[in-house]
Amino acid sequence: MILVTGSAGFIGSNFVLDWLAHQDEAVIGLDKLTYAGNLENLASLKGDARHTFVRGDIGDKELLDRLLAEHRPRAVVNFAAESHVDRSIHGPEDFIQTNIVGTFHLLEAVRAYWCKSSSAEGAAFRFLHVSTDEVYGSLAKGDPAFSETHRYEPNSPYSASKAASDHLVRAYHHTYGLPVLTTNCSNNYGPLHFPEKLIPLMIVNALAGKPLPVYGDGQQIRDWLYVRDHCSAIRRVLEAGKVGEVYNIGGWNEKANLDIVHTVCALLDELRPRQDGKSYRDQIAFVADRPGHDRRYAIDARKIERELGWKPAETFETGIRKTVQWYLDNQEWVRNVQSGAYRQWVEKNYAERG
Repeated sequence: MILVTGSAGFIGSNFVLDWLAHQDEAVIGLDKLTYAGNLENLASLKGDARHTFVRGDIGDKELLDRLLAEHRPRAVVNFAAESHVDRSIHGPEDFIQTNIVGTFHLLEAVRAYWCKSSSAEGAAFRFLHVSTDEVYGSLAKGDPAFSETHRYEPNSPYSASKAASDHLVRAYHHTYGLPVLTTNCSNNYGPLHFPEKLIPLMIVNALAGKPLPVYGDGQQIRDWLYVRDHCSAIRRVLEAGKVGEVYNIGGWNEKANLDIVHTVCALLDELRPRQDGKSYRDQIAFVADRPGHDRRYAIDARKIERELGWKPAETFETGIRKTVQWYLDNQEWVRNVQSGAYRQWVEKNYAERG
């Protein structure tokens, strides 16, 4: 059995679904169910005896102690995090509490559990911490991609809080011997993505006839990783990763934000044309850039391929087509996730940038 924190969020829920699709090992899912945690993401597992969901906070020590003692997982996979840069700019405190303080409480609970384990259980146990390439800062156009030894230079409250959590995980390995693994991934995209991030926001706004807001000149470059490729990489790191090591997970797909928007528009023009015959590109609206916007991220994913034999199965072209089609096929999910709180957030974030 494994314990997965943040299991109802975008990447966490995709991981749980992917895990149970590939093996029968049971999953205990833990999620606070903040705005981006959506139990509907896990609806297909209803009645599946391999899956147990618990609503709770990684900062709740008593709950963590009880879950670990009761279920005795052989691994903890930590996805629990506040993850939206714009939200961290508007309100950084939640990011400090969840990403730093929450990770600390989780590590303390896991350390106590691990120390009480039998020698065989302790040797087999793993704590896998899922992080981001944003901890490395920003790259100039010609700079080499981020490797695992790149210096940390976080530029937003979000990335700074994730960097701090990474350092805590590293410290618990070097100080206490806790058997940890850390992964730093590039921008994920795919099914079940809350529609505040770039790709789902463009799809949802395009279909609703709303503007497609693009920050600044739209030339910010990111590496894009299909979420199910990310899940397969985490499975592989958990299976064979070397304790104490960091593995960068990327899709080998550096794209400018504006190019991403153009690709989404072209796919929608093909798959769900506008009734007036015009292109969705006509809805693109350039808005003021966000403060401290990093110009370029790029992941060097050669280590995980060299040492663990993993590489992404999807190209960007295959992954983005699957993603757009999923949103077209799951309009009810989109409607359900668009709560009043979500609409208010989008209005707050973009109204002042027009």
